[in-house]
Amino acid sequence: MIEQRLAEQRGVADHGWLNSHHTFSFANYWDPAQTGFSDLLVINDDRVAPARGFGAHPHRNMEIISYVLEGALEHKDSMGTGSVIVPGDVQLMSAGSGVTHSEFNHSSTDGVHFLQIWIVPEANGTQPGYQQISVADSEKRGKLRLIISPDGQEGSLKVRQDVRIYAGLFDGAEQQTMTLPADRYAYIHVARGSVTVNGITFKAGDGARVRNETELHFTAGDKAEVLLFDLRPLEVNHPQR
Repeated sequence: MIEQRLAEQRGVADHGWLNSHHTFSFANYWDPAQTGFSDLLVINDDRVAPARGFGAHPHRNMEIISYVLEGALEHKDSMGTGSVIVPGDVQLMSAGSGVTHSEFNHSSTDGVHFLQIWIVPEANGTQPGYQQISVADSEKRGKLRLIISPDGQEGSLKVRQDVRIYAGLFDGAEQQTMTLPADRYAYIHVARGSVTVNGITFKAGDGARVRNETELHFTAGDKAEVLLFDLRPLEVNHPQR
């Protein structure tokens, strides 16, 4: 079963300097039917105005992933990490027992567009940590490239949960079939462009819960950038965090 959720069904927060679309309940957007899926708690599609951003604020007991689509995102945290991430970069901050960080648009002239993703960790109170990789478009072109995993396989970032995240680029005749284990769920998020999955058309911002499917066929892409989450088969209503 593929349960599609359209881009326009998401929550919206427009703060002037920040325009954010929330796939799941977040901050002032609350929908009891949309409180995450398995260990996937947040997908925020954020656009930040030049030279603006999120000032220093705390997190704990959360795996926080930033995936930049356009522009440059500047990160600083209480662990002493400072970086600027650009398209192709993937950042994972394990908040653990507690960390403070800030995120700003690095440019004074151009906007930044990025996804912020939260994964519920398997254990609380762990040592905070930071990881980052850069994945070339050629590694995602016409295929799904592993970018996050619990064991760091294939050069992916190591997340503290039984979750795997794949990123892919699909255009024209490019296609990929992903085989899903019988005892797993999945979530599809289309970040840009459009693509067809098992005969269903997805456009930018669309997503879908996937249950009891053995294969996902990604075809008919039009400048599509896709994230696929391989998740534990949990039906959990997470409290707002």
